[in-house]
Amino acid sequence: MEKPYIVIMAGGIGSRFWPYSRIDKPKQFLDILGTGKTLLQMTYDRFIKLSDSKHFFVVTNFKYFDLVKEQLPEIPESQILTEPLRRNTATCVAYASYKIFELDKKAKVIVTPSDHLIIEEKKFHDKINIALKASEEGERLITIGIRPNRPETGYGYIQYISEPGNHVKKVKTFTEKPNLKLAKAFLDSGDFVWNSGIFVWSVKSIIQAFEKYMPEVAEVFEEGRQYYNSEEEQSYIQKAYTLVKNISIDYGIMEKTNKAYMVLGDFGWSDLGSWMSLYENFKKDQHNNVTDANVILYDTHNCLVKVNHDKLVVIEGLENYLINESDNVLIICKMDSDKKFRAFVKDAKNKGEGFV
Repeated sequence: MEKPYIVIMAGGIGSRFWPYSRIDKPKQFLDILGTGKTLLQMTYDRFIKLSDSKHFFVVTNFKYFDLVKEQLPEIPESQILTEPLRRNTATCVAYASYKIFELDKKAKVIVTPSDHLIIEEKKFHDKINIALKASEEGERLITIGIRPNRPETGYGYIQYISEPGNHVKKVKTFTEKPNLKLAKAFLDSGDFVWNSGIFVWSVKSIIQAFEKYMPEVAEVFEEGRQYYNSEEEQSYIQKAYTLVKNISIDYGIMEKTNKAYMVLGDFGWSDLGSWMSLYENFKKDQHNNVTDANVILYDTHNCLVKVNHDKLVVIEGLENYLINESDNVLIICKMDSDKKFRAFVKDAKNKGEGFV
């Protein structure tokens, strides 16, 4: 089997991990799990076993070019694709896809976020290989689905047609970020899985999908074909990004296509999207606290404490709190305040750019 191309999406700002994650160094460039490697490096290590460095493309904001280069020196600079504006995942996927198409019309492509946790890598590789094989027929656009364990409103949901014995399920409906009532109904029905945000397809299939469902995006990136892999690429991309709207690949294509398929992933997955998801994936003490700090706790339960080890932190009487000090910001808030972080960051910015 030809080695697949790997597209790593690494342009997000990780605002729900603020203040540890900052605009000039977001979470994908941090060693959040304490492994000695950043999330971006862990993603590269996960996929290098399926491909090789010349088949990797990292799509990121222009501000992070040097960070990517420093953390992934194996990837040629020409394969670090810099976005001049934040235009969400549809534009990110289009840019990489049209560039890959110029290099290899028969390419198979895996698109992955840069900041996920996969615990059982062998199982993960097995599922990706099933998806790669399945992508060879019928212009299939394949996503990896995750069995939900809570009514999460921050993920897309996939309803699939159950075919016992078939690892590749036809997608019946694809719903991006439902409200809580709908998310609960999806969970109760047992017919839905989360969309992990990891996609597998042939480059030809995704370009056909752009032409059909997002023709205005297809037109812009098709026009750029003469500039890809040349010195004029960057100035064309600068213009192209002003011509397309901010929309996710889920809304733009996956919700509309009748070619969507799903492979169920059961390999220990987390999108590490928030402090709560980090808490869930760390070892707890006897009172369900997670601590990365020089800390003394009294009557404190279900808390996450991450503070520089050069100061002693004494906490008494807290339940379900996040305490984090990162550089010049100290945050103390309820653990389940995920939805408020956008407001926290916005208000902190009003106090001064140096706080975000």
